[in-house]
Amino acid sequence: MKMRFSLIFMILFLGYCSYAQDEQAQKIIDGKTVEQITGEYEYWSGIKNDWPNLERYREANENLKPPAPGENRVVFMGNSITEGWIYTCPEFFEGKPYIDRGISGQTTPQMLVRFRQDVIDLKPTVVVLLCGINDIAQNTGPSTLEMIEGNIASMVELAKANGIKVVLCSVLPAYDFPWRPGLEPAEKVVALNKWIKAYAAENGFVYLDYFSSMADGKNAMKAEYSEDGVHPNKAGYLVMERLLDKVLGTIFE
Repeated sequence: MKMRFSLIFMILFLGYCSYAQDEQAQKIIDGKTVEQITGEYEYWSGIKNDWPNLERYREANENLKPPAPGENRVVFMGNSITEGWIYTCPEFFEGKPYIDRGISGQTTPQMLVRFRQDVIDLKPTVVVLLCGINDIAQNTGPSTLEMIEGNIASMVELAKANGIKVVLCSVLPAYDFPWRPGLEPAEKVVALNKWIKAYAAENGFVYLDYFSSMADGKNAMKAEYSEDGVHPNKAGYLVMERLLDKVLGTIFE
């Protein structure tokens, strides 16, 4: 009952503040501004109504034509690292049959739910799968390495069953998370990458090792490749592009 009353109060208060003109109405509540509370409310409402965010690319998928004869379509499936790629380095995607289907903040269970819509139904030749860091960051709750591995394996099996070749990417190095400090992700990333590499070898999939080229001596992202230690900057993406070009060249030769 108390929780229901708090929610009603918050909604009424936000409605009042939206019409208030004076500075007092924008004061901080429990350490957060009205804008922050509104943003969080909208975010969690979206999560509740569309947890895997199927709406994000629904229209784009519907407007996408089937692959042309001989077209080697590549779908990039992932989180903010994948989503940010096309914005930071649009020239890498221009004039190529590359389709970016990254969604910021997503974990592997969310990607698994949308894998059919955002990968299989697009009829790619290859899917480049880069995921797992947000699971380690507990973006959608605590997650063991075994849970992450199971979700990755399920996506790979779906791709294989539909004749899609898989490039399994290592998780990028991260020493800490700016949005959730103290989780000590570095060694968890190393352990997950060890499993991804072994799984790819055991099942005949391509393993793309970004980690070795981008990590420093502490298993953190090299400073020149990221501004926040997690997301690549342009220099970081250029390293990834060089490595991916080599792998795709081998697949398509």
